[in-house]
Amino acid sequence: MYDIEYLDIPPLTQAGGTVRLPGSKSISNRVLLLAALSHGQTTVHDLLASDDTAVMLTALEQLGCTVVQNGNTAVISGLGGSQLAQQKATLFMGNAGTAMRPLTAALALLGGEFELSGVPRMHERPIGDLVDALRQLGCVIDYLGNEGFPPLRLRPGVLKLDQPIRVRGDVSSQFLTALLMALPLVADQAIRIEVVGELISRPYIEITLNLLKRFGIQVEREGWQRFTIPAGSQYQSPGEIHIEADASSASYFIALGAIAASAEGQNGIKIMGVGANSIQGDIRFIEAARLMGAQIDSAPNSLQISRGAWPLKAIDLDCNHIPDAAMTLAVMALYADGTSVLRNIASWRVKETDRIAAMACELQKLGATVEEGADYLKITPPAQADAWKPAVIHTYDDHRIAMCFSLAAFNPAELPVRILDPKCVAKTFPDYFEALFSVTEAQIDQIPVICVDGPTASGKGTLAALTAHHLGYHYLDSGALYRLTAFAASRAGLSLDDGEAVAQIARDLPVRFKGDRIFLAAKEAEEDVSEAIRTEAAGMAASRVSAHPQVRNALLDLQRSFRQLPGLVADGRDMGTVVFPDAPLKIYLTASALHRAERRYKQLISKGNTTTIAAIQQALEARDQRDMSRKAAPLKPAEDAKLLDNSDLTIEESLDQVIDWWQGTRPF
Repeated sequence: MYDIEYLDIPPLTQAGGTVRLPGSKSISNRVLLLAALSHGQTTVHDLLASDDTAVMLTALEQLGCTVVQNGNTAVISGLGGSQLAQQKATLFMGNAGTAMRPLTAALALLGGEFELSGVPRMHERPIGDLVDALRQLGCVIDYLGNEGFPPLRLRPGVLKLDQPIRVRGDVSSQFLTALLMALPLVADQAIRIEVVGELISRPYIEITLNLLKRFGIQVEREGWQRFTIPAGSQYQSPGEIHIEADASSASYFIALGAIAASAEGQNGIKIMGVGANSIQGDIRFIEAARLMGAQIDSAPNSLQISRGAWPLKAIDLDCNHIPDAAMTLAVMALYADGTSVLRNIASWRVKETDRIAAMACELQKLGATVEEGADYLKITPPAQADAWKPAVIHTYDDHRIAMCFSLAAFNPAELPVRILDPKCVAKTFPDYFEALFSVTEAQIDQIPVICVDGPTASGKGTLAALTAHHLGYHYLDSGALYRLTAFAASRAGLSLDDGEAVAQIARDLPVRFKGDRIFLAAKEAEEDVSEAIRTEAAGMAASRVSAHPQVRNALLDLQRSFRQLPGLVADGRDMGTVVFPDAPLKIYLTASALHRAERRYKQLISKGNTTTIAAIQQALEARDQRDMSRKAAPLKPAEDAKLLDNSDLTIEESLDQVIDWWQGTRPF
């Protein structure tokens, strides 16, 4: 997951490959609660790991439910439906409507004293219609803030179940879902629910009814206006249940396949984990994508998508049946041949943010003309390539906005897109951007590189690693490759002065980086050589082998292969001059030998080594002289490098300077 302030996505050109989606949020949180309320133990497979499911799991444990997790499998020991182990608790629901609404209903009916709260946005999301319905039943619920909104306090009441329960259906389907899931807990007699007004987001009610059936509750339905919970209903665990992949998340990759030309040797995008027969309403996004020109084939548990009509065809569509996935259509409309209209989307106003207003604002930043109505969006794409604009997309702590707008990186103007707060995707799809980059391509010269070069002990490795972490980019420690080469050559019994023999080792170097650990493949297993190649002796050996032109040439392709989406920060001695001469930002550190010696002295002393600053300085100066005078890629700054004297700077100050320079190269 990209836990960073912003993520810059370079202009993307092609896509192809296979994506396995995370489990559905809507199904995951429903199943967790139903399992907790049931008699028996339920093993839940393919559970979504996200912020929203974490909120639900934490709440269930606070209520006395036993949860045992192993990867994406959870074993839930049910509470038996009518009695909670904990009769008093304060529960934090984050911004998870799929946890807040059903838990409110269930706890209000089971009795006890509970307080439910969330993030500030949750306290702006209406819950009054659900509270009104529960109060009809005799539940005692107090608002602790604004009337009609969380936070809430629940207290025991005297239930009255002899009259139909009326609930509005035109604000959120989660209110009806909450009642349908809670009422079987007290169904000593048949209980009827009557929906007032039009029921929106009906596909989500179908998910609820389908899952209730899996847990032993057969709800009787008269159209979409009346629902009856049969007398004597009791939850019973199905034993095991598998969570479908998230159909809403599938929409981004369906759109990707429709927008992007297929990568060489690929037939578009294959999505694993969900097919057209899914119980999730958002799977009908397939129909809308086909209307816009996508070619889609479905198998029982997978989808294959490729570009058909291009540009995409503009649509005018009632999107009430795909409320979450329809947001993806708004970004697809940027690539259409005319004006698209998305209608009947009033429910967007009360989601994680006001999605109609948010989408309108961000689409306009990209150059689209947008008309926003109470329950519709009208989107006219930029008239031509040069009408597109480089945009900084505000995500409003809304996962779907972040994922939708990543697709704007395919714009014909070849402009990057900046996504603010990319970690908000953790709500439903923590690894979304990793999945996106695994199946997309960019022109190699469009993948940004920052080079940090400098002499030994200048702090380039630390600075480069921090810069990479700050930007969410890959990191290349080129010095480690030379150290590895020398290490492997010595282990093979080769002379480090035999340039051609050492180069042969370098060409076939079986290296793998994972975080700050470095692995060298052996015949039977990988070996962690991180510590072995970080000694002073290993550094001296690296300097010897790096003097051979054959070795440097052998490692050139390997180093350049690290230039991958979304970008790279590379440190070394010739990153800017030889390896990445086209890098948009090149830094050359110029700390004096004395300052570098003082830093190295502190490091060595802290490790129990005895030496003097003067001796270290002398060794560094000798190393500098060797590196600057070698024939192959001598140590020197690139002509367009920014010189950074970090002698008296903290690492944080150096990082701030690099990021400031980097921002100056961006078009935002």
